[in-house]
Amino acid sequence: MKGRILSGFFWKFGEQISSQLVTFILSIILARLLTPNDYGNVALVNVFITIAEVFVVSGFGTSLIQKKDADETDFSTIFYISEIMSIVIYGVIFFIAPLVANYYNSKEMTLILRVFALRLPLSAFNGIQEAYISKHLMFRKVFISTTVSAILSGVIGVIMAYRGFGVWALIIQYISNTIIISITLAMQVKWHPQLKFSWQAGKPLINYGWKILATGLLGTFFNQLRSLILGKVYTPADLAYYNRGLRFPELISSNVNNTISGVLFPVLSNYGSDLNKIKQGLRRAIRMSTFVLMPLLFGMMATAKQIILLLLTSKWIAAVPFMQILCMSCVFDTVSSENIQALKAIGKSDVLLYLELLKKPLYLILLLLGIKINVMAVAWTMVLYNIFAVLINMSPNRKFLKYSFKEQIQDIFPAFFASLCMCIVVFIIGRITLPLFITFGIQVLCGGAFYITLAIIFNMSALKEVMSYFKSSPSTSKDTTIS
Repeated sequence: MKGRILSGFFWKFGEQISSQLVTFILSIILARLLTPNDYGNVALVNVFITIAEVFVVSGFGTSLIQKKDADETDFSTIFYISEIMSIVIYGVIFFIAPLVANYYNSKEMTLILRVFALRLPLSAFNGIQEAYISKHLMFRKVFISTTVSAILSGVIGVIMAYRGFGVWALIIQYISNTIIISITLAMQVKWHPQLKFSWQAGKPLINYGWKILATGLLGTFFNQLRSLILGKVYTPADLAYYNRGLRFPELISSNVNNTISGVLFPVLSNYGSDLNKIKQGLRRAIRMSTFVLMPLLFGMMATAKQIILLLLTSKWIAAVPFMQILCMSCVFDTVSSENIQALKAIGKSDVLLYLELLKKPLYLILLLLGIKINVMAVAWTMVLYNIFAVLINMSPNRKFLKYSFKEQIQDIFPAFFASLCMCIVVFIIGRITLPLFITFGIQVLCGGAFYITLAIIFNMSALKEVMSYFKSSPSTSKDTTIS
């Protein structure tokens, strides 16, 4: 099992890094070719598509992973349900597109939204494919398909941007990425939908999955609500600066978080009712993820200005304060997510829905207060909300896994304290007057050395675990499955 888990982490992290690195490089090129208004318009449209995709991706695919003995009938049943939902939701988006365009005073948004929404049926198919892959820890296949699709779709987007297609370069990049992923996964994964449908088999999956779906819908809707309101109250450029500032910390947070969570959930689900194993797996994941994620985010916060100027030029300098604030808001994301994965693994989808209903009133209050002040205040509300959210998400596992607040804080604090100290040192170095790229290089080298030194001095257990993982040299030449 350890070899399978390590192999899963290797390929999942490789998938995240490769796809995000390619996408990141291409986004820098596109940011130089396109205007903040282009990005702002796509960000607005993407809000609706992201919310719609929750209906066809989240929940039901998760139920297939959580069910230990899911068979072909289960997978095919959920596939047909997801596809039907995707077609219905596309129809709704098609008809409300003119209303959305009128609301934002943009006539071209009608066609953009209708075309962009064509991703939905493919996303439904992808969701079941990825559920099958996650259940069997076959992450090498996702690594290949994601990397190929990121490169090819990125090249298409850049070519279109060079040719003056403006906002359509981004739209086609997104759609082509989804198409290529579908094709490459279909070529690699043995599972394909069959002419099987069983309401009896689907009912328990739906009963578990609809709560995950509702939880995901609430989370996604409120996350996207910021963009909806910012795009209406302020300018598309303001929204673009906010989203660009969020993009950098999210790049790091999502890579580490998705890697850990993507493997953690199927592994913990496989432990079944052994709550002690689930607790130990959760603790190990939290120690390792915070050990890796926190120094990266605190380091990025201290070097935000250098990163923006080096990669995006002074045109995007207004994104620097957003980037710094939103780095702080992402610090505890992985702790929240991993506690949620444990609850999903033990079948507590009703608890997850309750947690979302408990958290979102404060989210809305903070957002509305921030909007009344300015865009920067909205960013600060995310810091406050995420601190509140991590405490709420940690709470249920005190009961279900006997994982107390004290234990969680003990697992988190070493990485947090060392990262904060490193951030101060890196920020001071940034005040030195040198050429920009030299300053940045010194900051990175000194920050990394300082953090590792503190980890050794304080004898951090996460460092030992990370080193043991590298020394164990897991077999990564082929996919592994859990039977």
